Amino acid sequence: MRRKIYEKLVEWKSRSQGKTALMIEGARRVGKSWIVQEFARREYADYLLIDFSLANETVRRIFMDDLMDLKVFFRKLFAMYSKSLPVRNSLVIFDEVQLFPRAREAVKHLVADGRYDYMETGSLLSIRENTEGILLPSEEERLTMHPMDFEEFLWCMDETALMDYIRSCHHDRSPLGQGLHRKAMDFLREYLVLGGMPQVLAKYKKTSDLRDAEIEKRTILRLYRDDVARHAGKYALKVASVFDDIPAQLKSHNRVFHLSSLGKNARMRDYGDAFFWLDDAKIVNLCYNATEPNLGLRLNRDKSVLKCYMGDTGLLLSLAFDENETAMQEINRRLLFGNLAVNQGMLFENLVVQMLVASGHKLYFFTQSNPATQKEKMEVDFLISKSSLSQERNILPLEVKSSRSYSTLSLERFQARYSQFVGQCHVIHPKDLRDDGKILRLPIYMVPLL
Repeated sequence: MRRKIYEKLVEWKSRSQGKTALMIEGARRVGKSWIVQEFARREYADYLLIDFSLANETVRRIFMDDLMDLKVFFRKLFAMYSKSLPVRNSLVIFDEVQLFPRAREAVKHLVADGRYDYMETGSLLSIRENTEGILLPSEEERLTMHPMDFEEFLWCMDETALMDYIRSCHHDRSPLGQGLHRKAMDFLREYLVLGGMPQVLAKYKKTSDLRDAEIEKRTILRLYRDDVARHAGKYALKVASVFDDIPAQLKSHNRVFHLSSLGKNARMRDYGDAFFWLDDAKIVNLCYNATEPNLGLRLNRDKSVLKCYMGDTGLLLSLAFDENETAMQEINRRLLFGNLAVNQGMLFENLVVQMLVASGHKLYFFTQSNPATQKEKMEVDFLISKSSLSQERNILPLEVKSSRSYSTLSLERFQARYSQFVGQCHVIHPKDLRDDGKILRLPIYMVPLL
């Protein structure tokens, strides 16, 4: 499968010249191990993969005992793996390095040695048990890998030209036209149902069977639950409670996560670590309330008010409709044709989040209300910053609408109140592009181009 991150790996190799190691982090099953091995096969004479989910005690002892003499270190390591790597044209991969933090600490000495290039893959890299007692190497660069984005999905489905045309229409602010818009939305709904997890798409492409794809998605969800039980420690019950409640919270009107659903006296100070754990595992995407829509949204972040989205919308769908596999096949089929009578708003909004995160955006929303009068109530789904800053109006507000008829009253109030900060206002909807001069209405498949 073609992945955009590959070009970033090539750029790292050319720029680094062995002076830094590269850590690829991301959720389980997004394709980290596959992409680094594919990169190693194409770009190096040879490579060594050390998978710490499989490495035995002898391999681990080499890292513990022999780093002071790297000649002995490499001789023992190559003997264990029956390898002999050419110097300065080989890559050493530490896969699932979070399972053996000592190897991550060793990167400092190995990079300084200069014989080989180094890549690491891992998840849960920031939690205490995976960093305690080690010195994190300053020679380590980090890159996050996400589920496949919409364009990568199109490539996977052998549709190589559509996104280029979408990109040109977005640039010219012109609609695609009825036929091509319908084609793009058909692919978009397929992406919404399947998500972007590579093994799900590989299975679906092989069999064209939604039931097979559903089995793969449920396998990944079970893996996430097992990870929570094994690695979340004293937070495991709270993490599991937050994880299971995500669909119900996203079904609410404003998507804000209300802790009262988890317990009468639940407070953010008690559940903050649970949200952090899920965020660090890249299972979820957190969106924070920005109290003022000014440049530097992080400076105005209210960490006590947040929305919690699933990292992959296909997985959210399977988590939300936890029926048997036969029933899910019918649900998926109806969603593909857009005729399932459920709240599709949470699915569309989660998909927008997935697209924004894959494009490098941080997630913020805005809400303000005065109990005394409904006239001052404003809710904006997302605020993003321009990629190139001007002297003013650097914040772009986005409203997501899943139905074909909707109101933009809240967005108009927001634009009028904060006109000194706000640039182009956007509505993301299932219809074709339309620009009325005040609000740019974009089809959801154009979100990656914002």
